[in-house]
Amino acid sequence: MELVGNWNYPTAMRMGAGRISELPEACKSFGIDNPLIVTDAGLAGLPMVDEMVSSCKAAGLGVALYADVKSNPVEENVSGGVEVYRSGGHDGVVALGGGSGLDVGKAVALMAGQNRPIWDFEDVGDWWTRADADAIPPIIAVPTTAGTGSEVGRASVITKEDTHEKKIIFHPKLMPSLVINDPELTVGLPARLTAATGMDALSHNLEAFCAPGYHPMAVGIALEGMRLVKDWLPAAVADGTDIEARSHMLVASSMGATAFQRGLGGIHALAHPLGGHYDAHHGTLNAILMPYVLKANRSAIEDIIADAARYLDIAGGYKGFVDWVLELRTTIASPHTLQDIGIGDDKMDVIAAAAIEDPSAGGNPIALTQAQYAEIGCNAVAGTL
Repeated sequence: MELVGNWNYPTAMRMGAGRISELPEACKSFGIDNPLIVTDAGLAGLPMVDEMVSSCKAAGLGVALYADVKSNPVEENVSGGVEVYRSGGHDGVVALGGGSGLDVGKAVALMAGQNRPIWDFEDVGDWWTRADADAIPPIIAVPTTAGTGSEVGRASVITKEDTHEKKIIFHPKLMPSLVINDPELTVGLPARLTAATGMDALSHNLEAFCAPGYHPMAVGIALEGMRLVKDWLPAAVADGTDIEARSHMLVASSMGATAFQRGLGGIHALAHPLGGHYDAHHGTLNAILMPYVLKANRSAIEDIIADAARYLDIAGGYKGFVDWVLELRTTIASPHTLQDIGIGDDKMDVIAAAAIEDPSAGGNPIALTQAQYAEIGCNAVAGTL
Protein backbone atom coordinates (compact mmCIF):
# COMPACT_ATOMS: atom_id res chain seq x y z
CA MET A 1 0.00 0.00 0.00
CA GLU A 2 1.48 3.36 -1.06
CA LEU A 3 1.25 5.93 1.71
CA VAL A 4 1.14 9.35 0.06
CA GLY A 5 -0.89 12.45 0.84
CA ASN A 6 -1.06 16.15 1.67
CA TRP A 7 -2.88 17.30 4.80
CA ASN A 8 -3.10 19.98 7.45
CA TYR A 9 -3.45 18.59 10.96
CA PRO A 10 -2.27 20.89 12.40
CA THR A 11 0.70 21.57 10.10
CA ALA A 12 0.78 21.41 6.31
CA MET A 13 2.39 18.04 5.61
CA ARG A 14 3.67 16.37 2.49
CA MET A 15 3.73 12.64 3.16
CA GLY A 16 5.33 10.02 0.99
CA ALA A 17 8.51 8.35 -0.21
CA GLY A 18 10.77 10.54 -2.33
CA ARG A 19 9.06 13.81 -1.48
CA ILE A 20 12.27 15.41 -0.25
CA SER A 21 12.78 16.19 -3.95
CA GLU A 22 10.13 18.89 -3.47
CA LEU A 23 12.28 20.84 -0.99
CA PRO A 24 13.49 23.57 -3.40
CA GLU A 25 9.95 24.24 -4.63
CA ALA A 26 8.68 24.23 -1.05
CA CYS A 27 11.27 26.81 -0.04
CA LYS A 28 10.26 29.09 -2.90
CA SER A 29 6.58 28.72 -2.03
CA PHE A 30 7.28 30.22 1.39
CA GLY A 31 9.50 32.99 0.05
CA ILE A 32 12.74 31.34 1.15
CA ASP A 33 15.53 32.15 -1.31
CA ASN A 34 18.50 31.41 0.97
CA PRO A 35 17.69 28.60 3.43
CA LEU A 36 19.93 27.50 6.27
CA ILE A 37 19.74 23.73 6.75
CA VAL A 38 20.17 22.92 10.44
CA THR A 39 21.01 19.33 11.36
CA ASP A 40 23.40 17.28 13.49
CA ALA A 41 26.94 16.23 12.67
CA GLY A 42 25.99 12.59 12.18
CA LEU A 43 23.55 13.46 9.41
CA ALA A 44 25.60 16.26 7.87
CA GLY A 45 28.03 13.89 6.17
CA LEU A 46 25.39 11.60 4.65
CA PRO A 47 24.64 11.57 0.91
CA MET A 48 21.02 12.60 1.47
CA VAL A 49 22.15 15.94 2.91
CA ASP A 50 24.54 16.52 0.01
CA GLU A 51 21.62 15.81 -2.32
CA MET A 52 19.41 18.31 -0.50
CA VAL A 53 22.07 21.01 -0.73
CA SER A 54 22.74 20.24 -4.40
CA SER A 55 19.04 20.29 -5.33
CA CYS A 56 18.60 23.66 -3.64
CA LYS A 57 21.61 25.10 -5.47
CA ALA A 58 20.40 23.67 -8.78
CA ALA A 59 17.10 25.46 -8.23
CA GLY A 60 18.92 28.77 -7.80
CA LEU A 61 18.67 28.94 -4.03
CA GLY A 62 21.50 30.17 -1.86
CA VAL A 63 21.92 27.46 0.78
CA ALA A 64 24.25 26.70 3.70
CA LEU A 65 24.53 23.95 6.29
CA TYR A 66 24.89 24.22 10.07
CA ALA A 67 25.52 21.00 11.99
CA ASP A 68 26.92 21.86 15.45
CA VAL A 69 24.06 20.14 17.27
CA LYS A 70 24.36 17.81 20.27
CA SER A 71 21.95 14.94 20.90
CA ASN A 72 20.72 16.88 23.95
CA PRO A 73 21.13 20.39 22.51
CA VAL A 74 22.40 23.31 24.57
CA GLU A 75 22.29 27.09 24.18
CA GLU A 76 25.66 27.15 22.42
CA ASN A 77 24.24 24.99 19.61
CA VAL A 78 21.49 27.56 19.06
CA SER A 79 23.70 30.65 19.29
CA GLY A 80 26.17 29.12 16.84
CA GLY A 81 23.37 28.57 14.36
CA VAL A 82 22.08 32.11 14.84
CA GLU A 83 25.55 33.47 14.04
CA VAL A 84 25.70 31.45 10.81
CA TYR A 85 22.13 32.48 9.92
CA ARG A 86 22.81 36.19 10.36
CA SER A 87 26.23 36.23 8.71
CA GLY A 88 24.91 34.32 5.71
CA GLY A 89 21.90 36.56 5.19
CA HIS A 90 19.52 33.61 5.34
CA ASP A 91 15.76 34.05 5.13
CA GLY A 92 14.41 30.71 6.33
CA VAL A 93 15.35 27.50 8.13
CA VAL A 94 15.14 23.88 7.03
CA ALA A 95 15.20 21.91 10.29
CA LEU A 96 16.45 18.41 9.48
CA GLY A 97 16.90 15.42 11.74
CA GLY A 98 15.61 13.82 14.87
CA GLY A 99 14.49 15.82 17.86
CA SER A 100 17.81 17.59 18.30
CA GLY A 101 18.09 18.87 14.73
CA LEU A 102 14.44 19.87 14.62
CA ASP A 103 14.55 21.62 17.99
CA VAL A 104 17.74 23.54 17.27
CA GLY A 105 16.55 24.48 13.79
CA LYS A 106 13.34 25.93 15.19
CA ALA A 107 15.22 27.70 17.99
CA VAL A 108 17.65 29.24 15.49
CA ALA A 109 14.68 30.59 13.54
CA LEU A 110 13.21 32.05 16.73
CA MET A 111 16.43 33.66 17.94
CA ALA A 112 17.70 34.96 14.59
CA GLY A 113 15.74 38.17 14.94
CA GLN A 114 15.66 38.59 18.73
CA ASN A 115 17.87 40.59 21.08
CA ARG A 116 16.99 38.83 24.35
CA PRO A 117 18.41 35.60 25.84
CA ILE A 118 16.75 32.37 24.73
CA TRP A 119 15.65 31.65 28.33
CA ASP A 120 13.38 34.72 28.16
CA PHE A 121 11.15 32.67 25.87
CA GLU A 122 10.68 29.66 28.15
CA ASP A 123 7.17 28.21 28.13
CA VAL A 124 6.06 30.12 31.22
CA GLY A 125 2.88 32.18 31.21
CA ASP A 126 2.92 34.64 28.33
CA TRP A 127 6.70 34.89 28.03
CA TRP A 128 6.41 34.06 24.33
CA THR A 129 4.91 37.53 23.76
CA ARG A 130 8.35 38.99 24.52
CA ALA A 131 9.52 37.86 21.08
CA ASP A 132 9.32 39.95 17.94
CA ALA A 133 7.03 37.62 15.98
CA ASP A 134 7.63 39.46 12.70
CA ALA A 135 11.34 38.62 12.95
CA ILE A 136 10.76 34.85 12.99
CA PRO A 137 11.37 33.42 9.49
CA PRO A 138 9.51 30.47 7.94
CA ILE A 139 10.54 26.96 8.97
CA ILE A 140 10.37 23.78 6.93
CA ALA A 141 10.74 20.63 9.04
CA VAL A 142 12.16 17.38 7.67
CA PRO A 143 12.17 14.57 10.26
CA THR A 144 14.66 11.73 9.86
CA THR A 145 13.45 9.76 12.88
CA ALA A 146 9.98 8.72 14.01
CA GLY A 147 9.95 9.77 17.63
CA THR A 148 9.80 13.31 18.96
CA GLY A 149 7.17 14.76 16.67
CA SER A 150 8.91 18.12 16.96
CA GLU A 151 8.05 18.73 13.32
CA VAL A 152 4.46 19.57 14.34
CA GLY A 153 5.26 21.37 17.60
CA ARG A 154 5.47 24.98 18.70
CA ALA A 155 8.36 24.40 21.10
CA SER A 156 12.03 23.44 21.30
CA VAL A 157 13.67 21.59 24.19
CA ILE A 158 17.09 23.05 25.02
CA THR A 159 19.30 22.06 27.99
CA LYS A 160 20.53 24.82 30.30
CA GLU A 161 24.01 23.54 31.00
CA ASP A 162 24.68 25.24 34.31
CA THR A 163 21.60 23.70 35.94
CA HIS A 164 21.20 20.56 33.76
CA GLU A 165 17.58 21.58 33.21
CA LYS A 166 15.77 20.85 29.98
CA LYS A 167 13.88 24.04 29.19
CA ILE A 168 10.90 24.24 26.86
CA ILE A 169 11.23 27.26 24.57
CA PHE A 170 7.86 28.24 23.09
CA HIS A 171 6.38 30.48 20.46
CA PRO A 172 3.36 29.85 18.20
CA LYS A 173 5.48 30.68 15.13
CA LEU A 174 7.83 27.80 15.94
CA MET A 175 5.16 25.65 14.32
CA PRO A 176 6.81 24.83 10.98
CA SER A 177 5.15 26.19 7.87
CA LEU A 178 5.52 22.79 6.22
CA VAL A 179 6.58 19.25 7.10
CA ILE A 180 8.11 16.94 4.52
CA ASN A 181 7.57 13.41 5.86
CA ASP A 182 9.68 11.21 3.58
CA PRO A 183 10.13 7.69 4.99
CA GLU A 184 13.13 7.09 2.73
CA LEU A 185 15.09 9.51 4.92
CA THR A 186 14.61 7.20 7.93
CA VAL A 187 15.81 4.03 6.24
CA GLY A 188 19.41 4.41 7.41
CA LEU A 189 18.48 4.81 11.07
CA PRO A 190 20.03 1.90 13.05
CA ALA A 191 17.70 -0.59 14.72
CA ARG A 192 18.71 0.63 18.19
CA LEU A 193 17.70 4.21 17.41
CA THR A 194 14.60 3.10 15.53
CA ALA A 195 13.53 1.32 18.71
CA ALA A 196 14.34 4.26 20.99
CA THR A 197 12.63 6.88 18.85
CA GLY A 198 9.64 4.60 18.32
CA MET A 199 9.20 4.22 22.06
CA ASP A 200 9.40 8.01 22.33
CA ALA A 201 6.45 8.21 19.92
CA LEU A 202 4.59 5.63 22.00
CA SER A 203 5.26 7.58 25.20
CA HIS A 204 3.79 10.76 23.69
CA ASN A 205 0.63 9.01 22.56
CA LEU A 206 0.30 7.08 25.82
CA GLU A 207 0.77 10.03 28.15
CA ALA A 208 -1.55 12.20 26.05
CA PHE A 209 -4.17 9.45 26.24
CA CYS A 210 -3.85 9.24 30.05
CA ALA A 211 -3.66 12.98 30.78
CA PRO A 212 -6.65 14.50 32.60
CA GLY A 213 -8.75 17.19 31.00
CA TYR A 214 -11.35 17.27 28.25
CA HIS A 215 -9.88 16.94 24.76
CA PRO A 216 -11.61 14.14 22.81
CA MET A 217 -9.71 14.92 19.60
CA ALA A 218 -6.37 14.41 21.33
CA VAL A 219 -7.65 11.18 22.88
CA GLY A 220 -8.66 9.81 19.50
CA ILE A 221 -5.37 10.78 17.88
CA ALA A 222 -3.37 9.26 20.74
CA LEU A 223 -5.29 6.00 20.61
CA GLU A 224 -4.71 5.52 16.90
CA GLY A 225 -1.09 6.61 17.31
CA MET A 226 -0.58 3.81 19.83
CA ARG A 227 -2.11 1.32 17.39
CA LEU A 228 0.29 2.36 14.65
CA VAL A 229 3.25 1.88 17.00
CA LYS A 230 1.96 -1.53 18.10
CA ASP A 231 1.46 -2.71 14.53
CA TRP A 232 4.54 -1.22 12.86
CA LEU A 233 7.42 -0.52 15.27
CA PRO A 234 8.60 -4.15 15.47
CA ALA A 235 8.61 -4.32 11.67
CA ALA A 236 10.56 -1.06 11.35
CA VAL A 237 13.16 -2.32 13.83
CA ALA A 238 13.42 -5.75 12.19
CA ASP A 239 13.79 -4.36 8.66
CA GLY A 240 14.85 -0.75 8.36
CA THR A 241 14.10 -0.77 4.61
CA ASP A 242 10.40 -1.50 5.17
CA ILE A 243 8.98 1.72 3.72
CA GLU A 244 5.43 0.95 4.81
CA ALA A 245 6.51 0.45 8.43
CA ARG A 246 8.70 3.56 8.30
CA SER A 247 5.80 5.58 6.90
CA HIS A 248 3.36 4.51 9.58
CA MET A 249 5.91 5.26 12.30
CA LEU A 250 6.49 8.78 10.94
CA VAL A 251 2.75 9.38 11.16
CA ALA A 252 2.56 7.88 14.68
CA SER A 253 5.31 10.27 15.73
CA SER A 254 3.49 13.32 14.38
CA MET A 255 0.26 12.08 15.97
CA GLY A 256 1.89 11.80 19.39
CA ALA A 257 3.13 15.38 19.29
CA THR A 258 -0.26 16.57 18.04
CA ALA A 259 -2.03 14.73 20.87
CA PHE A 260 0.21 15.84 23.70
CA GLN A 261 -1.24 19.33 23.63
CA ARG A 262 -3.55 17.59 26.11
CA GLY A 263 -0.56 16.96 28.37
CA LEU A 264 2.30 14.58 29.07
CA GLY A 265 3.09 13.14 32.51
CA GLY A 266 5.46 11.36 34.84
CA ILE A 267 7.44 9.57 32.15
CA HIS A 268 8.59 12.87 30.69
CA ALA A 269 8.82 14.62 34.05
CA LEU A 270 11.53 12.12 35.02
CA ALA A 271 13.09 11.69 31.58
CA HIS A 272 13.83 15.39 31.20
CA PRO A 273 16.06 15.77 34.30
CA LEU A 274 17.62 12.35 33.76
CA GLY A 275 18.56 13.39 30.24
CA GLY A 276 19.88 16.72 31.47
CA HIS A 277 22.10 15.16 34.13
CA TYR A 278 23.26 12.04 32.30
CA ASP A 279 23.06 13.11 28.62
CA ALA A 280 21.09 9.93 27.94
CA HIS A 281 18.87 9.39 24.90
CA HIS A 282 15.40 10.76 25.57
CA GLY A 283 13.50 7.97 23.82
CA THR A 284 15.47 5.28 25.62
CA LEU A 285 14.69 6.93 28.96
CA ASN A 286 10.99 7.06 28.12
CA ALA A 287 11.02 3.39 27.14
CA ILE A 288 12.66 2.39 30.42
CA LEU A 289 10.43 4.53 32.63
CA MET A 290 7.14 3.65 30.94
CA PRO A 291 6.03 0.55 32.90
CA TYR A 292 7.15 2.02 36.23
CA VAL A 293 5.07 5.15 35.70
CA LEU A 294 2.13 3.08 34.47
CA LYS A 295 2.29 1.16 37.74
CA ALA A 296 2.48 4.35 39.84
CA ASN A 297 -0.57 5.74 38.03
CA ARG A 298 -2.60 2.52 38.11
CA SER A 299 -5.33 3.74 40.47
CA ALA A 300 -6.18 6.61 38.12
CA ILE A 301 -5.74 4.96 34.73
CA GLU A 302 -6.69 1.29 35.12
CA ASP A 303 -10.08 1.66 33.41
CA ILE A 304 -8.95 3.86 30.51
CA ILE A 305 -5.91 1.69 29.86
CA ALA A 306 -8.28 -1.27 29.69
CA ASP A 307 -10.23 0.69 27.04
CA ALA A 308 -7.02 1.25 25.10
CA ALA A 309 -6.13 -2.43 25.39
CA ARG A 310 -9.46 -3.39 23.81
CA TYR A 311 -8.87 -1.03 20.89
CA LEU A 312 -5.34 -2.34 20.43
CA ASP A 313 -6.58 -5.95 20.57
CA ILE A 314 -4.55 -6.66 23.71
CA ALA A 315 -6.10 -9.20 26.09
CA GLY A 316 -6.06 -8.74 29.86
CA GLY A 317 -7.02 -5.09 30.35
CA TYR A 318 -4.58 -2.92 32.30
CA LYS A 319 -2.26 -5.82 33.21
CA GLY A 320 -2.29 -7.06 29.62
CA PHE A 321 -1.32 -3.59 28.42
CA VAL A 322 1.64 -3.38 30.81
CA ASP A 323 2.70 -6.89 29.80
CA TRP A 324 2.53 -5.80 26.15
CA VAL A 325 4.85 -2.83 26.87
CA LEU A 326 7.33 -5.20 28.50
CA GLU A 327 7.05 -7.67 25.62
CA LEU A 328 7.50 -4.88 23.06
CA ARG A 329 10.68 -3.72 24.78
CA THR A 330 12.03 -7.28 24.59
CA THR A 331 11.05 -7.66 20.93
CA ILE A 332 12.86 -4.49 19.89
CA ALA A 333 15.82 -5.03 22.27
CA SER A 334 15.13 -1.89 24.29
CA PRO A 335 16.82 -1.65 27.73
CA HIS A 336 14.67 -2.58 30.74
CA THR A 337 16.37 -0.62 33.54
CA LEU A 338 18.24 2.63 34.05
CA GLN A 339 21.14 0.55 35.34
CA ASP A 340 21.33 -1.03 31.87
CA ILE A 341 22.36 2.37 30.48
CA GLY A 342 24.73 3.27 33.31
CA ILE A 343 22.40 5.32 35.53
CA GLY A 344 22.33 4.60 39.26
CA ASP A 345 20.19 5.96 42.08
CA ASP A 346 22.79 8.29 43.63
CA LYS A 347 21.19 11.46 42.20
CA MET A 348 17.58 10.31 42.41
CA ASP A 349 16.58 12.86 45.06
CA VAL A 350 17.85 15.65 42.80
CA ILE A 351 16.12 14.10 39.79
CA ALA A 352 12.86 13.75 41.71
CA ALA A 353 13.01 17.36 42.89
CA ALA A 354 13.38 18.47 39.27
CA ALA A 355 10.59 16.14 38.15
CA ILE A 356 7.94 17.78 40.30
CA GLU A 357 8.91 21.15 38.79
CA ASP A 358 8.97 19.90 35.21
CA PRO A 359 6.08 21.23 33.07
CA SER A 360 5.19 17.67 32.06
CA ALA A 361 4.33 16.76 35.65
CA GLY A 362 1.15 18.81 35.46
CA GLY A 363 -0.32 16.37 32.93
CA ASN A 364 0.17 13.28 35.06
CA PRO A 365 -3.11 11.63 36.11
CA ILE A 366 -1.94 11.73 39.75
CA ALA A 367 -0.08 14.61 41.40
CA LEU A 368 2.99 12.60 42.33
CA THR A 369 5.17 13.78 45.20
CA GLN A 370 8.93 14.14 45.16
CA ALA A 371 9.17 10.96 47.24
CA GLN A 372 7.02 9.08 44.73
CA TYR A 373 9.15 10.26 41.80
CA ALA A 374 12.26 9.17 43.67
CA GLU A 375 10.69 5.76 44.29
CA ILE A 376 9.78 5.38 40.62
CA GLY A 377 13.32 6.31 39.62
CA CYS A 378 14.89 3.87 42.08
CA ASN A 379 12.54 1.12 40.88
CA ALA A 380 13.57 1.86 37.30
CA VAL A 381 17.24 1.55 38.30
CA ALA A 382 16.72 -1.81 39.99
CA GLY A 383 14.03 -3.17 37.66
CA THR A 384 11.47 -3.52 40.44
CA LEU A 385 7.93 -3.64 39.11
